[in-house]
Amino acid sequence: MESAPDMQDCIDACANCHQACLQTALTHCLQVGGRHVEPEHFRLMMDCASICESCANLQLSGSPYAPRLCALCADICHACALSCLELDGMEECARACEACEHTCHKMMD
Repeated sequence: MESAPDMQDCIDACANCHQACLQTALTHCLQVGGRHVEPEHFRLMMDCASICESCANLQLSGSPYAPRLCALCADICHACALSCLELDGMEECARACEACEHTCHKMMD
């Protein structure tokens, strides 16, 4: 069973990743264009922002489904981090995704 500090770390990481992915996609990626707005990458960033927001919300509500959503969130964050690392100027977003992936894995244990 997860401890309260681990859950709070995960909620914070999810909120940070939601903000990083959404803000980076809608500012940096749209401004740079090219590979940054290719559908597969851009959609992945939006999916990551969405799942991170939902994951934080389920944890905040004490939902019994939160661990299962954390597993999916970790998978999407991993994919998003890899995609971001292939492009210029995406390091901050990739770091947020990696941190969220790490804390979500802790919530699954």
